[in-house]
Amino acid sequence: MNSVQRTVTSALTIAEMEARKIRHDSTELWMRTIQPALWLLIFGEVFNTLRGLAPGGYSYIQYIAPGVLAQSVLFVAIFYGITIVWERDVGLLTKLLSTPSPRISVIVGKALAAGVRGIFQGVMIFALALIIGVNLRFDPLDVAGVFVVVVLFAMCFASLSVCLASFLKTRDRMMGIGQAITIPLFFGSNAIYPVSLMPVWLQYVSRYNPLSYVVDAMRSMLLTGDYSGLPLDILALLLATTFFLACASVMMKRLLE
Repeated sequence: MNSVQRTVTSALTIAEMEARKIRHDSTELWMRTIQPALWLLIFGEVFNTLRGLAPGGYSYIQYIAPGVLAQSVLFVAIFYGITIVWERDVGLLTKLLSTPSPRISVIVGKALAAGVRGIFQGVMIFALALIIGVNLRFDPLDVAGVFVVVVLFAMCFASLSVCLASFLKTRDRMMGIGQAITIPLFFGSNAIYPVSLMPVWLQYVSRYNPLSYVVDAMRSMLLTGDYSGLPLDILALLLATTFFLACASVMMKRLLE
């Protein structure tokens, strides 16, 4: 078996092992569906009465549904570093890194596990949208494309979370920095309001906010059907994911120091 095959096999094995943890205890995932549900059921329904808030003639709850999905995946992924710190504290990470598995496969496997968690969030958001009658495009290819974006997005920010964990090294610090990152990213993106409504300085922030590209990609597949900007969105997400995966694999050693 060559090095590429060994890396892929090790990554899939680690991802499968992490997925089994979810199957045995999914309490955290169910709890994390509460916040996006509140965004849709309360925030979305209240502002849905305001006409003209969403561009293109869509209702407001249609407009924010992809943004709420992106937000829920972001919150799951960015706190993944807390799990890594806990594994370091109890000695699991040391044992895992002492195996013959390449370090990059450990990061990719755990990032893929974050993607599985993101898919769970996506299924819950889709189910809720159907229940409350949000009119979205549920074409099978579009839904599959959204799940691909969800997995890449979760892998990107889970890797970023590992990078942060390598510096912060405690769960309390990770919790604080997670909140400090996610809130500005969410409100500085196009997730809950159009870029045209933002002040000029915030429009510039949104342009370089990775969450905006994720929401654009989801919105094109779930709402507008306009795929003209999709290649750029996917390219930006792929580059960010590759960069943070590489950084996390390099910085993983710092967690053990």
